[in-house]
Amino acid sequence: MTNQIHFEVFGNLGVITLNRPKALNALTTEMCKAMIKVMLAWQDDARIGAVLVKGAGDRAFCAGGDIIMLHDSGKAGDHRAEEFWRTEYALNDLIHRYRKPYIAMIDGIVMGGGVGLSVHGRLRVAGDNTLFAMPETGIGYFPDVGGTYFLPRLGRAVGNWLGLTGARLKTAQTCALGIANVYIPSGKHEAFITALGKAELDGLDGPVMDVIKHYVKKPDMPDNMPDGLSAFDKNTLPEIYEALQTDNGEWAAKQLAFLTSKSPLAVYITFEALRRGANFNFREAMRQELDLSLNFLHIDDFFEGVRAAVVDKDRNPKWVAASIDDVNLDDVRKAFTAANPELEFLD
Repeated sequence: MTNQIHFEVFGNLGVITLNRPKALNALTTEMCKAMIKVMLAWQDDARIGAVLVKGAGDRAFCAGGDIIMLHDSGKAGDHRAEEFWRTEYALNDLIHRYRKPYIAMIDGIVMGGGVGLSVHGRLRVAGDNTLFAMPETGIGYFPDVGGTYFLPRLGRAVGNWLGLTGARLKTAQTCALGIANVYIPSGKHEAFITALGKAELDGLDGPVMDVIKHYVKKPDMPDNMPDGLSAFDKNTLPEIYEALQTDNGEWAAKQLAFLTSKSPLAVYITFEALRRGANFNFREAMRQELDLSLNFLHIDDFFEGVRAAVVDKDRNPKWVAASIDDVNLDDVRKAFTAANPELEFLD
């Protein structure tokens, strides 16, 4: 199907391996299409009792999508970016409602598209090297792949913190927040997968849990949340900045520095998308995200952010607005203009 992704069956276990280790297993349109085709077939195959997805290599589960392609597609005005997002978001929805146990082995880097492949599934297995983040505002974009749905459900303060700043979480914090709901030491992952392949999996959670209970541990790492996190639990974006500015703590100062390095327009759009997403069901959130994604192809900060981070790598983006005070709120509203046609799902 494609050498970028492998599909194997061990006993009653279907295993998906993202196979772009040099690219940190970043997703392509072809990978998403292949996953959809096989997952739909496995969902209706009585011989498959559970599905597991993992990343090749030891550095990443999946570090995101092919942002250079998205950048180039937007510049060229072709349909590659739109095809990717429509396919990826339909896959995210399939994972969210998948009828059989879906197990994501989220060791290593889990960012962007890798988040969409994991957090919506039933079991998210962290390892010792899990590094989770939604860093999109740093490239003039927003946390998509269902980020506007799951981030607010971590609590408004946590969701705003992660979504606006792109903060990185290690294993213990990822587990403490429920982003990962299982921790298995990295050295035991292959043994766990082998045990699943030998078990009599029947499409229900019970047999999977009978296996997993023999491998689960408690992370031996601090998982405490930052003291100043309440600064992000505000009704408006300016209130968040004000709370961080008046907090005398070192952590708040770092978050303010992170925020001021991001695209002010992307931060504003993200805040509004998270606010709306808190009251959306999953499909409503995904439709909103398609609207936003397509509209970001007409926002200069997206192209500038990708240029600075990935193309020229000078890490010195020149954002359209110098600060959130300079953001044109009409530009924020335009970003939510509905796509035509709206996002189609796989049922």
